[in-house]
Amino acid sequence: MNGTVIITGANGSLALGFVESFLASYPEHTLIATVRNPSPETDQNTAKLVELIAKYPKANAKVEGLDLGSLAVVRSLADNLAARISSKELPPISAIVCNAFTWSLESGQKFTSDGFEATFQVSHLAHYLLVLKLLDRMDRISGRVVMLGSITHYPERPNPLCSLRPGIPDNIEELIKPTPDPLALIHDRGFQRYGTAKLANVLFTEDLNTRLKRDPNLSNITALAMDPGGLLASRAQSGQKASVQRLFSVLNFLMPVLKYVTTVFRTNEDSGRDLVAVSLDPAFHEKRGYYIGQKAAMPSEVSGNVDLQKRLWDACWEWTGLTPDETALQNAAPGPVS
Repeated sequence: MNGTVIITGANGSLALGFVESFLASYPEHTLIATVRNPSPETDQNTAKLVELIAKYPKANAKVEGLDLGSLAVVRSLADNLAARISSKELPPISAIVCNAFTWSLESGQKFTSDGFEATFQVSHLAHYLLVLKLLDRMDRISGRVVMLGSITHYPERPNPLCSLRPGIPDNIEELIKPTPDPLALIHDRGFQRYGTAKLANVLFTEDLNTRLKRDPNLSNITALAMDPGGLLASRAQSGQKASVQRLFSVLNFLMPVLKYVTTVFRTNEDSGRDLVAVSLDPAFHEKRGYYIGQKAAMPSEVSGNVDLQKRLWDACWEWTGLTPDETALQNAAPGPVS
């Protein structure tokens, strides 16, 4: 069945693997490939995306601008897409793939035009807004929301690349307005913020599934989070320490052998195929929860904490300025979940 698939950060390393697999496997669907800068003339990564799409002349794929660092822009695109679906210019949404992220490891804290910490807004908060506004335009039988998880989201597991572990702070406002980073911890605080944003994605996935199942109009829509594995060839690795970049470069050279002995490290192409599968493959119809690639896995222990889920949800509702008339989801506004 034809449907619209929306992916954020469509010119990223994993996303390019996704787009190629999607265009080859689901030519009957419409792809809305969103990127911060949609101009191939001024963004070399968008140029790669446009070149990739051109390899599939029969595909119905559109590259559209979406700056996740501006909640106003997210709102505008969501409203635009909703109107185009209502007018039947686009078919209902089969999947929203919340792929985009940002981090700042060596360069300190970054903030969006909204004044919020950039890692959290781009990686989580903007997707929260996009998803809630578009639920009403999703396929009511088999629509899927796909968040991106990571091995870094587990507070109970040590991270060899970072001395700090992720977590939702007691003062939840610190997610968007963090305290200054001590000079010696700039890198590790940045990595912690990334892991925390991924934890927020998993908490949201769990909470959204609960709320969807309680909504008789949306109960067949599912949400899952997928950990794509360590993408050694991802251009995002340029943000790592120089020593880590050198190590990853060596490991990437060995990937033709490593991929047969470990699933910790993955190629962009393999993980892209996995992301297409969990987003659209009939085998994942009605599936919910956490996945590493295409394999069901246990998320962090804290991700099942209902009180924490609600605290995060309510805070994101407030920060995005959502109102009940902006989403079709019942009981989305802060208050007791019935």
